[in-house]
Amino acid sequence: MTTLRVVTLNLWGTNGPWPQRLELIRRELTLLQPDVVGLQEVVRQNGDCQAQAIADGLGYEIAYGPACEYDGRILGNAILSRTPIREQREFALPVGGAEPRALLYALVETAYGALPVFVTQLNWQQAHGAIRLEQARFTVSRVSELGGHDLPPVIMGDLNADPDADEIRYLRGLAVVNGESVYFADAWAYGGDGSPGATFDRANDYARQSREPSRRIDYIFTGGDEQLRGEPLRTALAFTAPEVLDGVRVWPSDHYGLVSDIVVAPRS
Repeated sequence: MTTLRVVTLNLWGTNGPWPQRLELIRRELTLLQPDVVGLQEVVRQNGDCQAQAIADGLGYEIAYGPACEYDGRILGNAILSRTPIREQREFALPVGGAEPRALLYALVETAYGALPVFVTQLNWQQAHGAIRLEQARFTVSRVSELGGHDLPPVIMGDLNADPDADEIRYLRGLAVVNGESVYFADAWAYGGDGSPGATFDRANDYARQSREPSRRIDYIFTGGDEQLRGEPLRTALAFTAPEVLDGVRVWPSDHYGLVSDIVVAPRS
């Protein structure tokens, strides 16, 4: 393979008709056949884990990292990989508050070497831009520490911020913060179809309940190297289609996901 297919999706926990939503998610994963999947708002309770229910029988290894606990349930991030996961680590993001956030790291083996994968969810409150910026900078620091492997890193998740927000502009190399700057390729900007690419969309019945505007808040970012690896060639929305199951219109989640094909073979 010369490209690696990655997918990100905020699961929305077990809200709504979870058994029916699970069916839709598993069906689309079977169609997309991603190599690596990043999941957010993944519930683990009484030994059961949503990530395991999704991956069951589909040939994925699982890394899970908790973020917070409430009502006896653990909410966190997960990484699914078709190839072996060599190691994993979890980090609490700064400014925990009532809903602490976390960063999950996994080192995934591929045919072209080790791939560092980072999955996270930043604070959701619209007024928390400063907190999200601090969380984004913390994430970049962990990527700098752990990302020095064969392949450039992949960062994905629900960042809860528009593309022109300071925290996203910082990741895209468009903002300097305290004299520091970084650059990661925004997969939608590279390989999307030119549309706004809203991943939280009022066309989705579940998202509309929040009374928030439609916008792009879920991302796949990649690093690059001198061999031109890490470039997102094609990126699309995923998990966008509802179905009527048992007489009820069901969406896979309140978020849409993203799927991107990323170059992993050296080029000149």
